[in-house]
Amino acid sequence: MIQHHSINRTFCVAPMLDCTDRHERYLARLISKHAVLYTEMITTGALIFGDRPKFLDFDEIEHPVALQLGGSDPDAMTQCAELVQQWGYDEVNINVGCPSDRVQSGRFGACLMQTPELVAENVKQMQGAVDIPVTVKCRIGVDDQEPRTALWNLVELSANAGCKTFLVHARKAWLKGLSPKENRDVPPLDYELVYELKRAFPELEIIINGGINTIEACHGHLAHVDGVMMGREAYSNPYIMARVDAELYQDDNQPRTRDKVLRDYVDYVQRNVGVGVRLNHMSRHIVGLYHGEPSSRLFRRHISQNAHIPGSGSEILEQAYQAMVAGLVTDTKRDAI
Repeated sequence: MIQHHSINRTFCVAPMLDCTDRHERYLARLISKHAVLYTEMITTGALIFGDRPKFLDFDEIEHPVALQLGGSDPDAMTQCAELVQQWGYDEVNINVGCPSDRVQSGRFGACLMQTPELVAENVKQMQGAVDIPVTVKCRIGVDDQEPRTALWNLVELSANAGCKTFLVHARKAWLKGLSPKENRDVPPLDYELVYELKRAFPELEIIINGGINTIEACHGHLAHVDGVMMGREAYSNPYIMARVDAELYQDDNQPRTRDKVLRDYVDYVQRNVGVGVRLNHMSRHIVGLYHGEPSSRLFRRHISQNAHIPGSGSEILEQAYQAMVAGLVTDTKRDAI
């Protein structure tokens, strides 16, 4: 029998296209035992017609782990939610926030902010078919929508349909005139609106997302909402999560050191290279492990220059570490002169 895990969303790692695959999630779990991990968005078409194990398989270490689903047809979304539950995920999340051209052409993602009744219909049908939580990740509005009206309408309708958890990226999405990259930075953040949403719906779980890049910022947001979701910073600087368990979950266990994380990830890489996974599919996630540390550029450089070479294995990560250590020794000698 599949064992689903309870979820404490005090700290979540955001779903990010081309980033939060199973290898990145394994790395994140080596650093934090409690952070909730999300897959990158997977479309209903990929699950219904594509290679299901490729999109759905994950390592048991990843729990608690949620799958983010992209789509808008209630029947297809429900079929996929059932697959997600059967595969052992702990949550299925509906993407109502991605602004890319791909989702606009398919009329899902952030476009769904304009059809909140359809989102609610999806929630109702999906939650009626599965026991795991069906959650919604959304923006505060799109284009010329008035954020307070659009967000409140979406949340109220979906909550009435059975959704209890909303992960809110605290900025609009501009479907016209801004690229997906610009949509992560250009529209202004409105954290206070998300705080107000929590005050208006105290019975719901509200998770805030957008521009959060320090643990100190997490503490500040948690005074107003139920949880925080960190995206790009958690990916580019993964060891920031080493503070999550103690500071946000009150876990007294000592986190792994960076070197221990690397050692355990090397073991993971060895196992996967042995079954045909390319090194660069895994190594790209770890280049930021020593972010901010002396000579970390040497670690990044060696991986970037060598991991793509056919036949490369975990020795590239070990060599990268040795290059960084050698650089640190050289820098220390230079400082002593």
